[in-house]
Amino acid sequence: MVVRRSIFLYLTLLFPLVSSAQAISPAQLEQFQQLPRAQQQALAARYGVDLNQLQDDRRVVERPHQVEVVSPVSTLTEGEQSRRATQDEHGVREAVGELRPFGYDLFAGSPTTFAPVTEIPVPAEYTVGPGDVLRVQMWGQENRQLELPVSRDGTISFPQSGPMAVAGMRFERVRQQIRERVSEQYIGVEASVSLGELRSMRVFVLGEARNPGSYTVSSLSTITNVLYVSGGVTTTGSLRQVQHKRDGKLLGTLDLYDLLLKGDTSGDSRLQPGDVVFIPPVGKRVGIDGQVNRPALYELRRENALGELLSLAGGLTPQAYPQRVSIQRTNEDFHRVITEADASTPEGLRARVQLGDLVTIPSVSEITGQYVEMQGAVTRAGRYAWVPGMRVSSVISNLGVDLLPAADRVAAVVVRTDKPTDTISVLTLNLRDAVANPGSDEDLLLMEADRVLVFSDTAKLDATSELAQHQSYSREAMLAPVITRLKSQGIPGDPQQVIRITGPVRYPGEYPMPESQSMMDAITIAGGLKDSASLFRAEIARSAVDRDGMGETNILNVNLAEIMAGTTEFTLQSRDTILIQAIPAFAERRTVTLAGEIRYPGEYTFRDGETLQDILQRAGGLTPNAFPEGAVFTRAKLRELEARRLREAEERLQGDLLGLELEGSGIGGHNAERLEEVQGLLEDVQNSRAVGRMVIDLSAVVSEADYQAIRLQDGDALIVPDIPQSVSVFGEVQFPTSHLHQPGLSVDDYLERSGGPTRQADTSRVYVIRADGSVMMPETSRWFGGRGRHLQPGDTIIMPIDVDRLNQLELWTNVSQIMYQMALGAAAVGSL
Repeated sequence: MVVRRSIFLYLTLLFPLVSSAQAISPAQLEQFQQLPRAQQQALAARYGVDLNQLQDDRRVVERPHQVEVVSPVSTLTEGEQSRRATQDEHGVREAVGELRPFGYDLFAGSPTTFAPVTEIPVPAEYTVGPGDVLRVQMWGQENRQLELPVSRDGTISFPQSGPMAVAGMRFERVRQQIRERVSEQYIGVEASVSLGELRSMRVFVLGEARNPGSYTVSSLSTITNVLYVSGGVTTTGSLRQVQHKRDGKLLGTLDLYDLLLKGDTSGDSRLQPGDVVFIPPVGKRVGIDGQVNRPALYELRRENALGELLSLAGGLTPQAYPQRVSIQRTNEDFHRVITEADASTPEGLRARVQLGDLVTIPSVSEITGQYVEMQGAVTRAGRYAWVPGMRVSSVISNLGVDLLPAADRVAAVVVRTDKPTDTISVLTLNLRDAVANPGSDEDLLLMEADRVLVFSDTAKLDATSELAQHQSYSREAMLAPVITRLKSQGIPGDPQQVIRITGPVRYPGEYPMPESQSMMDAITIAGGLKDSASLFRAEIARSAVDRDGMGETNILNVNLAEIMAGTTEFTLQSRDTILIQAIPAFAERRTVTLAGEIRYPGEYTFRDGETLQDILQRAGGLTPNAFPEGAVFTRAKLRELEARRLREAEERLQGDLLGLELEGSGIGGHNAERLEEVQGLLEDVQNSRAVGRMVIDLSAVVSEADYQAIRLQDGDALIVPDIPQSVSVFGEVQFPTSHLHQPGLSVDDYLERSGGPTRQADTSRVYVIRADGSVMMPETSRWFGGRGRHLQPGDTIIMPIDVDRLNQLELWTNVSQIMYQMALGAAAVGSL
């Protein structure tokens, strides 16, 4: 009595919180439920609380939440996935090729909680036990909702009527007894009984499970529920003999293939507390690949026949060829052998399969008839149904729609196979004429198994990416296998039907012999003639055999203009080489550049045989301010020669530099000094630019009629400077610079004005480069008569380096002279 009063006092303090809409715990509501009905009504009336709402709130609070007990494999962490992959490694290694064991992904997952799953329909034969909760909904004269937990002694406490034993009884029997008690105890009241929260139980999952151990599950759980919670079966476990044990005794086995393939759950028995789900190792496993609906590794139980294995694999596909089923197996000597079975006969379906066999179902051969095939630069490549009378226009009716933008809309070929001999031939096709004239001779009749090859036209490709994309549609790529096949068909008396076309055609190269053997068709396959082709004649090189059986080559000349006009026919033979001759000097544009003090400078196109004097006359001659003695005449071929000499000199200098580096610093640092000088020379050579200057006497060219004529070449250039006023001093002097020309000054005078030679200078080899590019040595030249002779405007004095001071580097003398000559030419060009 004292305890009841304390509870009543506690709840009296509690109800103000309820009236202010604050939540109360399920334990507090449980204490309120233990009070007599009269006290409950009194408290509810006192604080203005609706008892029905309070009951509903309690029901909502106690409603079990949906618990995700398994995490799919795709949501696992990287570490868990790595562990899972390690567990499956053995099974993957068993796979032959890409075959994987069948059915193991059904329960693949990882348990996230051991909470029981309660959202499961309750059957009428369910046995009530401690931990279950019965919900009683009463209506009529009195509306109430009761939740009656089953206590440990197996009873429920029914209000105002005492305990009632329900443990061990079927749920349907308990429901009937509660209804009877309500009808006896409450007049005009009916009751509906259902199960609320179910009790949980602990079961064990052992053997080849992904996560073996004990699990807390719902009392309604079956074998498959437990497998799902535990993450399923590893690939080393059996899917066909999952065992259900209780107290060490085998109660039954579950074949998961029945569930996967038939949807049969009859073997999925319910578990009781303490039950064990044991997964034994996998049994006999056989692989099946090829034309079946589910290629995989399958575990056999009692089925040892090929027909049963085909049934497990979902049957044959429409492309299967069952007459030649291949079976690979290991014999008694541990060797892999191959046997065959005919799965189209009852005897073949009864063929036995063994552990480790690999059954391969082949596909039917490629389509052998009733089709034509489109390949290359077409919008819808592939095979099309063939009917007699079908033409090219039947598959290509619109060039803009049926062909890619880069397609060659003129030249195409049809590759035709002769079935009796299994040989191929090639027909040329003009797509534009065929589409424009349906039903005409140009619109070729297609035969069964013809292949129409449409090439790409590189002239229509604007970018390198497009060129790479359509490279597989080029003539070379598409015709390569055809040419290989034609060459392999060649036999004595019927040589290989291949020809070659060279010269100004759009796509020269090797081509199949057209079936018409027409030279016109051969040129069409090669993309047609270029505008530089000469129609005067073409040359045919033909292989033949002389009377002695020796091979020889005959040259035939044909009139190409008549062949292209169609007035003359020329029949090609095997291995013919067609040479289309080009028009001599067709569209050649040879130019010479005149710059500087020219009356009308610019780029002039010259005729064959014209000279520099002729061009100067066409350009109006020199201006009054021109300095012909300093003219720079350059030629492209000479520039290429100088560039090659520079590269050679650079390579030799680099080799000498490497040798000096390997010698070390030497005594007194002399080797280091030479190394520095060589490095300087190498840098000068590397920085030099080839000019290609040729020394000429422009004054004589202009004024003397008997002067040697300078025949022009493409790329020649003449630069005429204005009258100079300086003399330059370069090389190993203290201050290399240019000086104002003063009459009467000699070489030594200008050297003195530049500070004199450096200690690396070779004073005995001083030379002068005249304005026209000629070189004179003052010490030996009769023209100079010594270094005391006077210089002219535009002359350049070169003080070379003393290369004799360097060990075994005689090459540098020539190198330095080449370099200074080119530097002078470049300076003359740059000063304009």
